Amino acid sequence: QVQLVESGGGLVQAGDSLRLSCAASGRSLSSFPMGWFRQAPGKGRDFVARMNRSGGGIYYADSVKGRFAMSRDNAANTVNLQMNSLKPEDTAVYYCAVDLPPYATTWSAYQRETQYDYWGQGTQVTVSS
Repeated sequence: QVQLVESGGGLVQAGDSLRLSCAASGRSLSSFPMGWFRQAPGKGRDFVARMNRSGGGIYYADSVKGRFAMSRDNAANTVNLQMNSLKPEDTAVYYCAVDLPPYATTWSAYQRETQYDYWGQGTQVTVSS
């Protein structure tokens, strides 16, 4: 069992930055791929970013590439999402999730909600224009 808790969301203006964190309990995250997704009002949950296990690469949705950066803090057992140059269209509830074995190995699987086994409760990010 893994419990994930996101934090760091809030209300900001366009162009501002936010740093989201996902803290885990019950298991160390350092050995597992992690993902970030978001869900805007009235829409489905969309892929944002994924970090594979050590040396396995970080992948981003085109909509956030160059603005968002995902990282790990293994000592704190957290994963983070640094979000810069925020836009109103980034407004959503942001979720972190962990991928347990068998791991995704393709780009399409990275983006699939069902690939991930445990999810946090989400943190709201609102970007005003």
